[in-house]
Amino acid sequence: MDFLNENISNENLKKHLIAVSAIMQGLARKFGEDEETWMLTGLLHDVDYERVGGDMERHGLVSAKMLEGRLPEECLHAIKAHNEGVGVKAESLLDKSLIAADAVSGLIVAAALVMPNKSLSEVKVSTLKKKFKDKSFARNVDRNRIKVHKEIGLGFEEFLEIALKSLQGVSAQLGL
Repeated sequence: MDFLNENISNENLKKHLIAVSAIMQGLARKFGEDEETWMLTGLLHDVDYERVGGDMERHGLVSAKMLEGRLPEECLHAIKAHNEGVGVKAESLLDKSLIAADAVSGLIVAAALVMPNKSLSEVKVSTLKKKFKDKSFARNVDRNRIKVHKEIGLGFEEFLEIALKSLQGVSAQLGL
């Protein structure tokens, strides 16, 4: 968290990173992978975001460079591969999980924000399925990146359930 706080000042971006890390931890648990490694990959995948200032040709590459020696190579590859713009192909389960987790976090948070109490506890998988189909809802959420759930061997509903429960577990940190 110290490294994150040194490099990220935007509180909403920090919440996004916490959300993605929680989903990644939930996916690691599902797949029998190392939860800490996956959680850290999610937590630090956008650590360069403020530094690159929207330069998507560098986003992910700079993060990986900043994290060299701090995370295993598999994590650095996933961080680079989560941004299609840098030309690193997503190949592994970790790579593809990060892409899907990154995108679905936005859909779930947006769904929570339109609930009467703006709470993740009010969000249901059925709600997420409806919101996913509504292209006018959370327009910035890339539905094709969420569909990567198929490439990691999860059905849509199961993927949404894992992601939602993961976020509900960190709802206090997210303020939702």
